[in-house]
Order: sequence, then structure tokens, then C-alpha cells
Amino acid sequence: MTSPAPTGLSRITEALTRAARRLAEDWGAVREDASSGEEVAHHVEGLRLVLESFMADAEASATDLTSSILDRRLLTRFRTLFLDEIAGQTPLPTNGELLRAFRAFERAEQALEPAWDRRFTDRLSGPDGLELVVELAHDLRSPLTSILFLAETMKRARSGPVTPLQERQLGLVYSAAFGLSSVASDVIELARGGDRLVDLDPLPFSVVDILESVRDIVQPIAEEKALEVRLQAPARPTRVGHPVALSRVLLNLTTNALKFTDEGHVEVTVTEREGIALEFSVRDTGRGIPSASLEMLFEPFRRRQRNRDYAFSGSGLGLSICRKLVEAMRSELKVETESDRGTRFYFTLDLPIHEQGSFLDR
Repeated sequence: MTSPAPTGLSRITEALTRAARRLAEDWGAVREDASSGEEVAHHVEGLRLVLESFMADAEASATDLTSSILDRRLLTRFRTLFLDEIAGQTPLPTNGELLRAFRAFERAEQALEPAWDRRFTDRLSGPDGLELVVELAHDLRSPLTSILFLAETMKRARSGPVTPLQERQLGLVYSAAFGLSSVASDVIELARGGDRLVDLDPLPFSVVDILESVRDIVQPIAEEKALEVRLQAPARPTRVGHPVALSRVLLNLTTNALKFTDEGHVEVTVTEREGIALEFSVRDTGRGIPSASLEMLFEPFRRRQRNRDYAFSGSGLGLSICRKLVEAMRSELKVETESDRGTRFYFTLDLPIHEQGSFLDR
């Protein structure tokens, strides 16, 4: 009595077995990743069993895979030999049977993908985790600096004339790149404590220059949302202080105000107070900050509870850095907010008036 002709699936299984045998015998191709032929044979048999299980729509066998370099190289060679075996069959398996086999290989390949998320988590929690974060931030900031330079050069028509539309688009490119660069800088600054003043000694500077610089950077964002950016400078704008830190705080606060304002305006004002004090304020006409978000407003790496939750950025770094820089300048960053009416961030700094011929000019 003759045995029944093998079905398409059994012929695929037979092809898989023959391919596995050839793979185990030709283990020299993976010699650099294996210590012996016995080790290779063991891994090949494991792969064969997993593939057969996947062809039968089984789920549990994926845990038998080791995600090793050896298994990944063997699987690639396994697929080649399997296709070679299939090509020699008569008749060929149906398209549906072949599709099931290909899907089995795809599932095995996905299961063998390295667990990069786990490795990354382990690296971050290790002794050099902070160094890794800083390295990534530096890697981001370097190309972004080039983008900023090129966008500014093109916007100012130094590379040739630009149309008004192109100028607007370049402004948006510059603002977006600047925002990303600021996030990278925030990461680096937080790793260093977040309260480092670039200009350690007080310097003379113009408050008007800082305000206009902030407006120039955020103007493309404001125009895109049809928002007005208003500035109000003090009567005596030339002061002595820390202009780099001050510029960064005002820029971050203004960018954030624009982000959460859909109608109206954002106002950056500097008001003279008693003596040499200046009050810096960034006010918007946005939706305000929910009371539940106020508790963790200045915490870095906070998580949103819902997609619409108020957050200075996805990581929460920006506002945390702002507070630290304001504290480094010996003040306190405060906030006032009202639902659907807007938000105001403000702080007061003692900044001596700079006069020509003072010791700071010598």
C-alpha cells in the first residue's frame, strides 16, 4: 500500500528539516560566533522547532530564542537554504503555504531582535548613565547648530535673494531648530546641576537688546499662530548682570507662552521697581494652567496624566532649568494663572544701572 502524497504543509516541514540538516553540517560559516559544531546543531534545532511552531500558529515557542548574534546569523542562512529546498520541489507549495512559511521566518526574526530598550534602560541606570545622556544631547546639539547658522545665513539673503514666503519658512526652520537645540542644552545643563551661569561675573548689557532678540527668535512661531508679541522695556535699560542666563529664561518662558496661547498676545515686560530692581514678566492670554499641574510644574521629567495636560515640554526640563537659573541670579520664579484667562511668569532681579566710564568699562 502506497503512502499518501505529502500535503503542501508537510512538504514545507520536510524542506525545513533538510535545510536545518544542511545548516548544521555547514557550521563553518558561523565559526566566529560558535565554539563547536555541537553548539551550532543545538541552536539550529531550536530554530527549526520554533519555526515549525510558528507555522502551526503557536505562540509560546518564541521564548526559546536567545536573541544572540549566532541565532540571528543562523536564521538568515536558514532562510536561504529553505528557499533552495523549496525551489527543488515538484509541485511547488501553494502561495498560501509559502506565505505561512515566510511569516514564520518573519516572526522568528522579530523575536530575535535585540532587546535594545532593556539594554538602554540598563545603561541609563548604570554608573555611566548620566554621561550617556549628556553625550546624546551633545550629538543632537552639534548638527542643530549648523542648521541654525545656515537658516540664519539664508534668511538674511547672504546666499542670494529670498522671497517673503521663503524668509518666513526659514524663520520657522530656525525657530524649530533653536527649540530642539534648547532641549539638548537643557539636558546638558540639568546634568551639571542646572544652575550654572555662563557669565560668572556680572556684565553690562542692554535689556532692550535682550527683549528684541527674544522677539526675533519667536516671531515666526507667533506669526504662524497669528499672535502678537508685545515688548515693554524700562526707562533705564542698560544694566549690569548675567545677560546669557536672563536671555535664556525669557526665551524659554516666551516660547512656552506662545505654545499655550491660541488667541490674543504674549507680553514680555520689564518694569522698574524700588532702587535698582527690575521685574521681568511674561504674560499670555492662553488657557491657563490647571491647578493639578501646578504642583509639579517645576519638576523635571514629569509625566503628563493626559495628552492635554499642561507641560512646559515633553520632558518638563525647560521650566525646571528656568527656575534654577533664576535662583542662581538670586531671585525666585513665580507664577500667576487663571483658567481661560492666561498665565504670568515673573521674577525680580537687582540689576545696577550701568554708566559709561564706570569700572566695568575699564
